[in-house]
Amino acid sequence: MLVNGEKYRTIWLAEDGWAVHIIDQTRFPYAFEIIRLETLQQTVHAIREMQVRGAPLIGATAAYGICLAMRDDTSDSALMGASAALLETRPTAVNLKWALDLMLKALLPIDPEQRMARAYSLANQICDEDIATNMAIGLNGAEIIANIARTKKPGSSVNILTHCNAGWLATVDWGTATAPIYMSHDSGVPVHVWVDETRPRNQGAFLTAWELGQHGVPHTVIVDNAGGHLMQHEEVDLVIVGTDRTTSSGDVCNKIGTYLKALAAKDCGVPFYVALPSSTIDFTLQDGLKEIPIEERSGDEVKRITGRSKTGSIETIEIVAQGSHVANPAFDVTPARLVTGLITERGVLEANRQSIITAFPDRVAAPN
Repeated sequence: MLVNGEKYRTIWLAEDGWAVHIIDQTRFPYAFEIIRLETLQQTVHAIREMQVRGAPLIGATAAYGICLAMRDDTSDSALMGASAALLETRPTAVNLKWALDLMLKALLPIDPEQRMARAYSLANQICDEDIATNMAIGLNGAEIIANIARTKKPGSSVNILTHCNAGWLATVDWGTATAPIYMSHDSGVPVHVWVDETRPRNQGAFLTAWELGQHGVPHTVIVDNAGGHLMQHEEVDLVIVGTDRTTSSGDVCNKIGTYLKALAAKDCGVPFYVALPSSTIDFTLQDGLKEIPIEERSGDEVKRITGRSKTGSIETIEIVAQGSHVANPAFDVTPARLVTGLITERGVLEANRQSIITAFPDRVAAPN
């Protein structure tokens, strides 16, 4: 997508053909910085500290982490150790395990001397396929937006609410929830996005707003608790969010606060869609509330916030009363009954097991 008019992916090989470049997402919206990854340890750090984040991008980064590990040691023990280290970085997003399983399945059976070249080839393929998948999600979701646009007065915008960042910064390119928005905007359909700030890390205010602005998409940042109010006053035409893990029955795990948006949408009769690649579906799980592990992150993310002061300096300050205990669950689960539809690369599905299995019989037959 575009950064100051120049096209970027979120992850790419350096000119030397082996190191990996990523965009440091902890620096947004105050700086655009590129980091060079040269080791497995640097890749583990980048995922854990959320220099890269978003389920599809985490998976792609992990694949390149295996590549970097293979530069040092191509033995079975090194391969398994690298996979284990990467898998421990983030527990909720299933794309991480999906990508690592693909790498292990391809690399373990072949001669160790062939592993590094094969690893890079497969990691490149994962990235290219992510872009193609997101483009398909965009086209399928754009049809939903176009249908809503036809019901509105000529020139009126389709108002879309989103939560967290499921944009191109969360994938290799295009995004999941944002792909239909970008394609609609580019095709001339007037759209406007309500961007939830998404506390505590402010991925909406920091990331989604930044990338929408770079692409010229009209948007308004709102506090997390404003969505229900806007829906009550008919200022939201549909909700589109992403997901870090979706069960085979259609339960959706996404950034904390998503469940509340789904409840408000249900009460107000607003369509609630989830955009996702099939790699985010965990076919081994059926009950999201009981089976999806919810990452508990540091309370410091809640206690502190970073921003630009009046003098222009970037400062981090504390905003919670001293001595107060802080909890920081990073995700929640939205039951399938609250989901209008799942926007996937193979069409818009009902959020139930039969619809998902019918669309992805190959994924059901294969290990996750």
